[in-house]
Amino acid sequence: MGSADIVPGVSGGTMALILGIYERLLQAIRSFDQAWLKDVFSLQISRALSRNDLLFLVPLGLGIVFAIVFFTRVIPLPSLIITHPEIIYGLFFGLILASIVILMREVDNYGIKDFIITLAGVALGFSIVTLVPLETPTAAWFIFLCGFIAISAMLLPGISGSFILLILGKYAYIINALGQFDVLVIFTFGMGALTGLVVFSRTIVWFLDRFHRATLLVIKGILVGSLWMIWPFQERIYVTVRDKSKLIESSPVWPEALNSTVLASLLLLVAGFALVMVIERLSGRNKAVA
Repeated sequence: MGSADIVPGVSGGTMALILGIYERLLQAIRSFDQAWLKDVFSLQISRALSRNDLLFLVPLGLGIVFAIVFFTRVIPLPSLIITHPEIIYGLFFGLILASIVILMREVDNYGIKDFIITLAGVALGFSIVTLVPLETPTAAWFIFLCGFIAISAMLLPGISGSFILLILGKYAYIINALGQFDVLVIFTFGMGALTGLVVFSRTIVWFLDRFHRATLLVIKGILVGSLWMIWPFQERIYVTVRDKSKLIESSPVWPEALNSTVLASLLLLVAGFALVMVIERLSGRNKAVA
């Protein structure tokens, strides 16, 4: 999830959906409620901790933090996205395409109403990923708002928190702050993200509780719509702002020739697709054993 969140156009929520932990993640986040706060403020720490799925959240959180640090300081993924976009997006396109195949296969008695709902999700996903990035302020209130919106997007499979940051004009700014451990920016962004987690996770769970099938169909539609942005072969237009390249426009194209870059991208696309299928097969076996 952490590595996915670094790549504009790829959603950590998508990875959670692929790995089969999406609804558990939402429920775990939702456990930080008023009762939890009451226990914390009354110093009933053990009871407060027992409300949370910590055996799930702690390793998940550590994995996300490790991935973000690793792909900003050890392997500069934001730079590789600019220098080798076809290869990076090829892998993620395969991952997402396989997840769509699996998720749509799980829908029983797919009717006209379901098709319309899915189409609405496709339109929503497409409209978001084709928005044009803007130039925006670096004030603390706006960094907080960016954290709130980006984490909300991350919780929706198919909508990338990183791409939302690009639209808001703060992708390079936040990535640089993470890489340089700019405490003030990280804290402000983190508080916005924490607030977004608490608020938006409850919103999604509310919809899943009351409109479970329709909500999942919209989410699946959003995934389909996001493929427009994830297709590895694009005409990408960048501008340099403060010595940083920023993506301002991207349109899918068909590769003109089968060169080494195209071949590597296609191989990673197939590898990503196969990986998800293997994970899904192993997950099915584990459920059968359980």
